[in-house]
Amino acid sequence: MVRILFVVTHLSGAILFDLSQDSSLDKYVGPSKAEQQGTKPKPPPSKKRKQPTECFLAAEKEEPQDKRESEVKPKKRRKKKISDILAKSSPKPGVPEDLQKLLNEHFGAKRSVIELEELQLPEACFLPANDLTHSFSSYLKEICPKWAKLRKNHMEKKSVVMLIICSSALRCLELIKSITAFKGDGKVMKLFAKHIKIQEQVKMLDKGVIHVGIGTPGRIKALIEQDGLSMTSLKYLILDWNWRDQKLRRLVDIPEIRKETIELLEMGLIKLCREGSVKLGLF
Repeated sequence: MVRILFVVTHLSGAILFDLSQDSSLDKYVGPSKAEQQGTKPKPPPSKKRKQPTECFLAAEKEEPQDKRESEVKPKKRRKKKISDILAKSSPKPGVPEDLQKLLNEHFGAKRSVIELEELQLPEACFLPANDLTHSFSSYLKEICPKWAKLRKNHMEKKSVVMLIICSSALRCLELIKSITAFKGDGKVMKLFAKHIKIQEQVKMLDKGVIHVGIGTPGRIKALIEQDGLSMTSLKYLILDWNWRDQKLRRLVDIPEIRKETIELLEMGLIKLCREGSVKLGLF
């Protein structure tokens, strides 16, 4: 058995106590400071155990269903391209009804009934349309068998016997090359804006006799407005209707060219066709 000794130092000497026995030290040790002051001793501060903190994830705010549905963009419908349409069906040659429909759609909401009647083109105004089997020269020979006589009798300046309307300057150059077999001794003039000033074209028309004019509707319209080109000797008006560019667009498929063509026709050409002095062909 292990004995534990406890030594208390006092003024009179040291006293040795044996803690192994059931003896209390209270009767030997004097009162504590807290007891002397008449207050209860404070218990030793207990260490508070920290409660484990839980980690919460911030919940995402749920957006109302109506808002989510409104943010979903509707799928755009794919527009049909001309190439898609042509892939399913072979190209159809232009007919007089196509030109009349174009005029009605353009002026339908802008003109009165009487004004629309003045824009109607009777069948007698039209030449046989190209059935897509002709070259340009062969088509002109078919619709104008008396070209040699007309060419010789034409002596008026600032005017042409035949006016051909194309969608671009490059197309005009192509037709100028292909018209060689038809024109004979007739003079052909470029009537487009690319690399040619309008003042130069006005001078050329005023100096010499021109039989055939090939150009774009915008420049031809400008020449008429500036009194550089007259319609007094005009007998044939040909629209390059069926030809398509690299994007497979026809003359009437290009918005700007379509608008200028309609405006050009309205500048007295429709009236001349209705009177019978000018014949209109769709190539």
